[in-house]
Amino acid sequence: MNAENLSGQRVDRADPSDWTALAELDPVAAAGDQARRAGIRRWCAQGAVLVARDPAGRPLGYGVLEYSFFEQGFLTMLTVAPGARRRGVGARLLTAVERACTTTKLFTSTNVSNHPVQRLLQRAGWQPTGLVHGLDEGDPELFYLCPSARLRDAAGAGR
Repeated sequence: MNAENLSGQRVDRADPSDWTALAELDPVAAAGDQARRAGIRRWCAQGAVLVARDPAGRPLGYGVLEYSFFEQGFLTMLTVAPGARRRGVGARLLTAVERACTTTKLFTSTNVSNHPVQRLLQRAGWQPTGLVHGLDEGDPELFYLCPSARLRDAAGAGR
């Protein structure tokens, strides 16, 4: 996937040099979490990051698509800059990840406390598939599966 233009915004693959701008918009990385910063840098170098940009090319958010979850697609991270939230950026990134996925299944997860992401996934038709305790103390992880029809639709759209 090269670029997708939706309402003046576009989603494309991040370049390795994008990692610093993405770390600045990511609240965890911006707060100084060195592990998150290193992850963003590694994901960009691996070509695993899709970035949403405003019309001027500034990043608004990013998603990380990997294939290490039982060799299936996994949306490892979806982050939207605080100032760009509630403007459809997360939905655009989610659609871009669905279109970029090369496997027949695509999963993601989020904490039980993360209601905005849960609502985003529910609106997009993703189905809850399980719950894992022990990753974040006191905040279980909910796993979701993308509807296969959305992946087939994405594949049919020229992926």
